[in-house]
Parts: sequence; C-alpha cells; structure tokens
Amino acid sequence: MNNRRTLYTEIAYAVGIVALAFGTALSERADFGMSMVVAPAYLIHLKISESLSWFSFGVAEYVTQAVLLVATAIVLKRFKAVYLLSFLTTVIYGILLDAFIKLISYIPDYGFAGRVLLFIFGMLFCSLGVSMLFHTYFAPEAYELLVKEVSGKYKTNINKTKTIYDCTSCLVAIAMSFVFYGLWHFEGVKAGTVICALLNGFLIGRFSKLFESLFEFRDGLKLKKYFE
Repeated sequence: MNNRRTLYTEIAYAVGIVALAFGTALSERADFGMSMVVAPAYLIHLKISESLSWFSFGVAEYVTQAVLLVATAIVLKRFKAVYLLSFLTTVIYGILLDAFIKLISYIPDYGFAGRVLLFIFGMLFCSLGVSMLFHTYFAPEAYELLVKEVSGKYKTNINKTKTIYDCTSCLVAIAMSFVFYGLWHFEGVKAGTVICALLNGFLIGRFSKLFESLFEFRDGLKLKKYFE
C-alpha cells in the first residue's frame, strides 16, 4: 500500500531554494568555514568587498555562477535555455541569502557552542535544499546544474558525482585562500569546509531517500517543457 503523500515539484523548488539560502547564511554566521560549493564565491565576496562595500555575498554568487554556467556550456559543448533559467534561480537565491544573512546577524552570540549548532543546522539545511532541488524540473543553481548535467551525460551516480565536485571545489577554495590571504591565514575555508566536502553527498543521498519514502513528487503546473 502506497502511503506517500503528493508533493508538487513547484513546492519542492520553493522549499529547496529557501532552505539552501538559509543554510548558507547559518554557515556564514558560524564561521567554521563555508560549504566547499560556495566557498570560492564567498572568498571573492570577502576580497572585493574590501574595496566595494556593495559587493555582497549574494552578488558574488551571481558573478561566480554566471562564469560556471558558461564553463558548463563549453565543457559539455552545448548551450540550453535552462542555463539562463538556472541563472534566474541564482538571482533568487542570492537575494534570499543576503536577506537571511542580515536577519541572522541579529541572533545573539552564544559562543563556541552556539557556533557549532549554527554550523550543524547550516549543513543540514543546505543538504536538504539541494535534495529538494534535485526532485524538481526547475533549473537548480549552476553548482547543482553542473552536477546534474555531467551525471546525465556520462550516466554516473549523481550523489557520487556531487561528492567529487564538492571535493574539487574545496581544493579550489583552499588555493584561492592562499592567493588572497597568504599560506597560513585561512578565510572562508576552514575545518567546516572539509567536513562539508566529505558529508554533503552522503547527507543529500539520505535526505533524498527520506523524501522519496514520504512523498510522491508530481508536477502541479505544465511548465516542464520549458526547462528541458
């Protein structure tokens, strides 16, 4: 007997993007290192905002993911309209991210224990968000779109592909930290970044199994053809 409830993919998209932005904002406040996926954009934000105060984390995401979308088209030797829609998702995410960062800044400082809780919940919300986005036809952010496109083209396991991408992004962020701040001064890339690189793929897989056991994902609107 199927006891799963229907969850419309449009709702999954909304939940996913809000959860992802909220989780990233929590991680930023925890300051144990950003997720390896957003660490490069965060480092760009830190460096450029030293001269341009308006260059927020959200703006850095727009720029970084636009470059990544172009790289995706070049590597896969094709361009699809969904890449532009992915950038729209990035804009929505960036706006929410900046809003959540401002909101979370009002949370009192509870010391090391409070930061640990912020980091844990940040990682969980980010994994939950990505899992939800993987269950919708809407274009995900460039980070997730690249994983989805590569996995689909080369028929690889999407969770394993995600882990490989995460680890690669982590190494890129470490190199950027060295270039921007010197060999022994880490910004944006810390112990939490490594933990996320090792656990994100696993957590996304677990959330996916949980959601698929609870919900039957269905499209509520006839918009899927515009995202193919």
